[in-house]
Amino acid sequence: MKILEKNIPDLILLDVEMPEMNGYEVIKIIKNNKETEHIPIIFLTAKNDAESELKGLSLGAIDYIIKPFSPPLLLKRIEVHLLVESQKKELIYYNDNLLKMVEAKTKTVVELQNAVLKTVAELVEYRDDITGEHIERTQSYLAILVRALTKYGLYTEEISSWNMDLVLQSAQLHDVGKIAIRDSILQKPDKLTVEEFERIKEHTTFGEKVIERIKQSTADQAFLEYAKIFAATHHEKWDGSGYPRGLRGEDIPLLGRLMAIADVYDALISARPYKKAFTHKEAVTVIAAGKGTQFDPVLADLFLGVADEFEAVAARANTAPAGNG
Repeated sequence: MKILEKNIPDLILLDVEMPEMNGYEVIKIIKNNKETEHIPIIFLTAKNDAESELKGLSLGAIDYIIKPFSPPLLLKRIEVHLLVESQKKELIYYNDNLLKMVEAKTKTVVELQNAVLKTVAELVEYRDDITGEHIERTQSYLAILVRALTKYGLYTEEISSWNMDLVLQSAQLHDVGKIAIRDSILQKPDKLTVEEFERIKEHTTFGEKVIERIKQSTADQAFLEYAKIFAATHHEKWDGSGYPRGLRGEDIPLLGRLMAIADVYDALISARPYKKAFTHKEAVTVIAAGKGTQFDPVLADLFLGVADEFEAVAARANTAPAGNG
């Protein structure tokens, strides 16, 4: 017992009949000590009756070997028990670290997914002559609005069911439907004709169809459902005058109403071939004027309360010339 205070062996061979303290008393002490309870114990004894063997095993011994014994057989049984204990330790380590391993793997997969999606989204935006910063800024604006919703307890029932990381990632695909719009329209330096603008409108429904097609071949339904809503509804207006479906009020999903503000603000402060970039103050004025007509009045007021945060995001990135839409 004094030895065990300083050294923890891989296995103990324990006799039963010993002076001062018998083997059964020893194993009880060992198994009741957190420092030593894990040590495997094999009884090696001349007590060969079934009752003694059952008692030894009941007290926690992993084996019960009766004297006289075969040394090679004893060594082999020790070898087997040490192998089992080694595998048990590996299993315990694996189980203890499984959550960390899963989290690390999941993080890697999510990072890869996000990188691929960002690249695809940026390729679409480059066709419209927009820098990738548009994607990053709109994601930042959304994050600001969502934090404000949480802070002020607005639309709590709806946002409580959201996976915020997936919401922000999926926002990258809000304009993915532009991949179907001709370059002559996307990159036109002049104001669009009525017919050309009708073609531009189709990027919402086409984006919705593209994402729905992807949904049919993947299990990541939540992420794609968010993306589908963003793509289909970010041009709807509170008064029903938006497109593609002319949805009105709260019939427009909250994600679409949020993206409408983020997207319009970024479009206003960005230089376009047919217009100069608005100042932050001018963009705020436009959105305030659209309260209750173009924008959800609750969200418009929310935006006004965090407009300085939008300005800070815009200041960190240089706006670039952009196309139509």
